[in-house]
Amino acid sequence: MSRPDVALENIRLLAIGGSAGGVEALLKLAALLPAGCAASVVVALHLVPSRPSLLPKLLAECCALPVREAEDKEPLLPGTVYLAPPNYHLMVDNAPPQLCLSVDPPVHFSRPSIDVLFESCAEAFGPRVMGLLLSGANNDGAAGLQATARSGGITAVQSPADARVPTMPAAALAGGFVRYALPAAGFGPVFSVLAAHSEARESACSNG
Repeated sequence: MSRPDVALENIRLLAIGGSAGGVEALLKLAALLPAGCAASVVVALHLVPSRPSLLPKLLAECCALPVREAEDKEPLLPGTVYLAPPNYHLMVDNAPPQLCLSVDPPVHFSRPSIDVLFESCAEAFGPRVMGLLLSGANNDGAAGLQATARSGGITAVQSPADARVPTMPAAALAGGFVRYALPAAGFGPVFSVLAAHSEARESACSNG
């Protein structure tokens, strides 16, 4: 990526999904998220539903942003990473901006479902959302990324060659609606735009 895409400056919500191999990729992404990130970050990974997740602790050790497991009706704050709890669908609402948890039936045999998260983000935030699909072994997330594209948002996948299990990002790429396909460690220039926009906004406010 030679220069950031201007449309990235509009992003207020970064939605990330993954399954098998997704934890490794997510840890790489978390280390790239800048401390000044203006966007909220919501994450749905397919995890073992019967035990508490260690993911919040793992991400907190490598991420410059606050990391927490999402709670129902919790306000959605900028510059914060929210993780779907095991065995709950995570959704985003925008009236007001908040998180919602659901025990509705699994989608693609998964709860949380990436499609459920991405589709709710697209509906709530439209062109202000970026969806990013990581390594995984089924098609969950492809329909959600397509909804993101239809809403005017930005779509991205971990490149299949970089994914431990390429099925999930490859399924999305086959749809022809993915803007970025990069190694997990290659999203730094993309994420830096989110921080740059935050810094520009703060500078404008201080000078106003």
